[in-house]
Amino acid sequence: MALKVAAVADDVTGATDLAGSWRSRGLRTVVVLGEPTAGDEQITGPMDAVVFAVKIRSVPPAAAQQVAERMGTHLATLEGVQVYDKYCSTFDSTSEGNIGPIADALADAVGAQRAVVVPSMPANGRTVYQGHLFVHDQLLSESPMRNHPLNPMQDSNVVRLLQAQTSRTVGMIPLATVRAGAPALREALDGAQAEGTFYVVIDAIDDTDLEIINAATADDVLVTGGSGLALGAPATRARPAPIRTVSGHRLILAGSASTATRRQIGIGENAYPSQALDLSRVAQDPDVLAEELIAWAREQWELDPARPVLIHSAAGTLLDSSPTREQSEGVEATMAALARRAYDSGVRQFLIAGGETSGSVISGLGIRYLELGEEVDPGVSWVHGTAPAADEDSSGRDCNLLLKSGNFGSDDLFISAWEAL
Repeated sequence: MALKVAAVADDVTGATDLAGSWRSRGLRTVVVLGEPTAGDEQITGPMDAVVFAVKIRSVPPAAAQQVAERMGTHLATLEGVQVYDKYCSTFDSTSEGNIGPIADALADAVGAQRAVVVPSMPANGRTVYQGHLFVHDQLLSESPMRNHPLNPMQDSNVVRLLQAQTSRTVGMIPLATVRAGAPALREALDGAQAEGTFYVVIDAIDDTDLEIINAATADDVLVTGGSGLALGAPATRARPAPIRTVSGHRLILAGSASTATRRQIGIGENAYPSQALDLSRVAQDPDVLAEELIAWAREQWELDPARPVLIHSAAGTLLDSSPTREQSEGVEATMAALARRAYDSGVRQFLIAGGETSGSVISGLGIRYLELGEEVDPGVSWVHGTAPAADEDSSGRDCNLLLKSGNFGSDDLFISAWEAL
């Protein structure tokens, strides 16, 4: 078995983000959507890294912990494989979870004696200094994340944030120790463990720091972090083959209401035919709304088959407020219904904005495996997605998807991404 590392990611975009980081280091990487099932080994067996994407970021903590327990039980059977617990680089969670409960469940299952906590992703402006998380030049608590609709982040101290979610002791190691090199950092980690500290938040402000952390934790059973930590993995000379491109219509589905996605939508609206979801209808009858929108989209493709079409929930309707939970769930149901109808209408290239939206679209299309392509922006990659055939008399689905976290991507991503496919 070639497998070196296996991860549990708490949503789909986080999974592709992490997988993209490993691919950039030369590791053959696949994302498996959902919990392990029989037959996965045919896909994962030849790989260096596998990421299991499970939707546990925003579910009740007890439910997230149960999934993590099952995942940990499976991963514990993979001899010699390091387990990676991947969460968002902005550490968005509440005092009840879900980051702490998920990490605790994985730690119990794999028998870990300690775990580092490294949310830093310098390429996207996420850094940790003196245990505090920054988003570019702002503390997390002063960034747009302070108004997150589900998990408003009003504290920047990662030690405090995690300690509220776990009964295990949380400590931190400053940047000066990291800069002293991997042996010094490993010694500090051993010392913290000997004193009873289990989770150790580690400062990191550039990719060199991540390389040092990787070297110091190479023998650890469990590590936790954002996808940035994977960028510090040892690089290989291997160059994974390009993904297969599937020809067809192009569709952008943007369900995120994040600041970055709003800017991307604003530029996309000026370039493509676009429609906003009617938030007063999404929760009542998503299928009817999806049918109306896809009928409009088909009219646009008749005029220009190669031109992308944009359907979104953020611009205009959400600029001054956040959606209710009922509206958010309605948006995801509508996006899933749109994806199914779009595929049946000849769409084979999807650009999806938002973690929850990505999960809904993937579920709607029945996609099981994602093969990673080259990065388009930090943490954003095109993938080739496949859905196994339901039976011997039917064929599976395949398409290209770009699945981006709400806050990721350059302002012109909705324009520039197509050039990379």
